[in-house]
Amino acid sequence: MESDELDLVQRLAAGNDELRHLWGRHQGYERDLSRLDGLRYPSEAERREIGRLKRMKLRGKERIQAIIDAHRKG
Repeated sequence: MESDELDLVQRLAAGNDELRHLWGRHQGYERDLSRLDGLRYPSEAERREIGRLKRMKLRGKERIQAIIDAHRKG
């Protein structure tokens, strides 16, 4: 996410409960993925979890982008 969009998300989240919730989850997915990506030899379960987290993060990011787009349209 670009820095101007990040700033916008942070400003909009103050007044939008859904966006605040989505952004918090997005950051949590980032932390979890960072931890798992640091594993040298992830187990099968860990690889499945990485895939699940990536899918959840993408879904959330798509919704965040939809909220940003709606805000920009007015």
